[in-house]
Amino acid sequence: MSVNQVQPKLIIHGGAGSSIKGKEGVEAVRQSLHKVIEAVYSLLLTGVPASEAVIVGCKLLEDEPRFNAGTGSVLQSDGQIRMSAALMDGKLQRFSGVINVSRVQNPIELANVLQDSADRVLSDFGTAELLREINAPVYNPMTDIRLQEWMQERQENFTKAMAGVVAEKPLVTSSEAGRGTIGVVALDTQGNLAAGTSTGGKGFERIGRVSDSAMPAGNYAASKAAVSCTGIGEDIIDECLAARIVVRVTDGLSLAEAMQRSFAEAKEHQRDLGAIAIDETGVISWGKTSEVILAAYHTGEQIGDTVEWTGEDLIGLASAKISG
Repeated sequence: MSVNQVQPKLIIHGGAGSSIKGKEGVEAVRQSLHKVIEAVYSLLLTGVPASEAVIVGCKLLEDEPRFNAGTGSVLQSDGQIRMSAALMDGKLQRFSGVINVSRVQNPIELANVLQDSADRVLSDFGTAELLREINAPVYNPMTDIRLQEWMQERQENFTKAMAGVVAEKPLVTSSEAGRGTIGVVALDTQGNLAAGTSTGGKGFERIGRVSDSAMPAGNYAASKAAVSCTGIGEDIIDECLAARIVVRVTDGLSLAEAMQRSFAEAKEHQRDLGAIAIDETGVISWGKTSEVILAAYHTGEQIGDTVEWTGEDLIGLASAKISG
C-alpha cells in the first residue's frame, strides 16, 4: 500500500431484531458474515472503489438464503416477493435505488445501473421495465422455508408482526420475530466511502408498502461518513436515521457522538432499529435499540462481529490507524 493510500475499512450487517436460537444458529450466522467480510475486504485491498466493494458485498449477502434480501426474501401478504435496495456513493454523494422489484436475483445491481441515470429511484413498474431493458434473467428468490413461514402465518390469519430476520429451522415463532435487511459500508484505499442496503421487506405487509432501504433514511453516504440501517422501516423513516447520522458527522460531531445522540433519541422514541457506519478517519461503529444487530467488520487488523452483542450499550466502536 502506497504512502498516500489509507487502510480500507469494512462493516456489514444481516439484520437486527431478537436473539438467534441456539449456539448452532449463532455460529452459522457468524460464519456467513465472516465469509463475506473476508471476500470483500480482499477486494478493497486491491484498490477497488468503495462503491464496487459495497455492490459485491451486498450481492453475496443477497445470495445467502439465511438473510432477508435477494434469495431468502420474505413474502408479502399476497404471497409475492417484492424487494428494495439502494446504493450511495459518498464521493459523488449520489443515491440510487429500486422499490418493490420482483423476479431478480440481485436488486443491488439494479440500484447500481441507476447510478448514472437521470432517474435514479424506480418503483415496481419502472424496475420491471428496467429489467427488460438490461435483459436481466428471470429469477425466483423464494425459498422453501420462507414459503412455509408464509403458509403458517396464512393459517393463523397473519397474526405475526413480521417475518424473522434470519431463516431458521424450526420456523421462527411470533415471539422471536426479527427485522431483516442486509447492508454494507466501506472505506476504500483512496479514502472514499459508500453504503448499500437491500431487503425483502418486513414480511406479510400490505401490497405497495415502501421500505426505508430505498430511501436516504435507511442508506446514506457522503464524504465524511456512510451509514446503512436495519430494523423496522417505519421507525427508521421517522428518525431519518442514516441521513441524520451522516449530517451530524458532516456538521462536526465525531461518529461516536453522532451515533450515540441518534440512538439515544431513537430509544427515547421507542424505535426498534439498528445501523452500521464508517467515517472518513476509519472509525467503524454500529448501534441498536433492538435486542441484537447481526454485524461483522474488518478494522484492517482483525475481523470482529456483534452477533452475540446484547449489552445495554446503544453503540459500539472499532478503529485502527488508516494510514498505509
